[in-house]
Amino acid sequence: MRRIRLLVPGNIHHHSGGNAYNAKLVRGMTQLGADVEVVPVDGAWPEPSAKDRRRFGGLIGAWGPEAEQEPAVDIVDGLVAVGVPDELEYAAKAGRQAWVLAHMTVDATADPGPVKREARAMRAASGIISTSTSTAAILRERHGLAGIRVALPGVDPAPVASGSRPPHVIVVAAHLPNKDQLLTVEALALLKDLEWSAAMVGSDQADPAYAAEVRAAVASNGLDHRLRITGELLGDALERAWDAADLSLLVSRVEAFGMVVTESLARGIPVVVRQGTGAEEALGLAGLMNDGGGARLPGAAVPLVPGDRENPARLAGVLRRWLQDQAAKDEWRAAALAARDRLPGWDQTARTVLDAVEPGRATG
Repeated sequence: MRRIRLLVPGNIHHHSGGNAYNAKLVRGMTQLGADVEVVPVDGAWPEPSAKDRRRFGGLIGAWGPEAEQEPAVDIVDGLVAVGVPDELEYAAKAGRQAWVLAHMTVDATADPGPVKREARAMRAASGIISTSTSTAAILRERHGLAGIRVALPGVDPAPVASGSRPPHVIVVAAHLPNKDQLLTVEALALLKDLEWSAAMVGSDQADPAYAAEVRAAVASNGLDHRLRITGELLGDALERAWDAADLSLLVSRVEAFGMVVTESLARGIPVVVRQGTGAEEALGLAGLMNDGGGARLPGAAVPLVPGDRENPARLAGVLRRWLQDQAAKDEWRAAALAARDRLPGWDQTARTVLDAVEPGRATG
């Protein structure tokens, strides 16, 4: 098997779903016997400078054949790829094999420039591997692309969460406007008449200004003693935070998949997500069928339209029902516990990627 290089953005330092996926994918491919090298690519991705683009082009041999007799197979993180369509086109002409690992798509509501660059980058690639069905569907519809491989995130086995009394809600996400922690604060502020506690776990350095807004909202709503903002947690500290949880929230405005959902379910923790995002796929991935043939989800998908001022009340209504309706709480918990055995492992993800870039070789 040829050497595989995974080219990742060097400017993303906080813990993100993309970073976690990349790391777990490399581990899985290595365990299957692949020779994998991770190459952090310096640059202001996804808006690189001319110097950043030249550096990337040199890395993938865009300017001419490299000395090595059998070049590596390159897998380029989509955050990098959308900024370097020229270099990917030159690499293709030079006979280099460069796949794109698409975690998400660019924003099509803003300047059309990024969408055009995305189209060129994807078409220049040797192939596209998408980390979610929703991202693959958007790329197919937006650019008329075919043959996209979907390699859904896996999940590591984890112990069942102990939970807390009173019930404890956890939000695991970097503090970013898209993750909409402000919405969660406003919803919890409507539930001060009930017993609960909550924790927001995630980097407050990804967008310090937004993190400050979230802290100010917690204080202004008088929730300091009930809602704890921990910052980013790793290792045993993160595991303790998970163990204390009874319910997980991921109400991002845009979400390609939402690995936090399956990480929650691996611990038997039900999840509430925003309807219409890729997080629904993660929630439905482990959904069980009820007697009527419909999905019995370990949680709920809530319709939350950005800018709709009813959002906090709508989310609060779902949380209030969960807090007060013991039968509903028990059903969600039972479904989450049952879902643990249905979740795919990272070995499955790694096999899918290896079979795409080196057909028939993921047999370890």
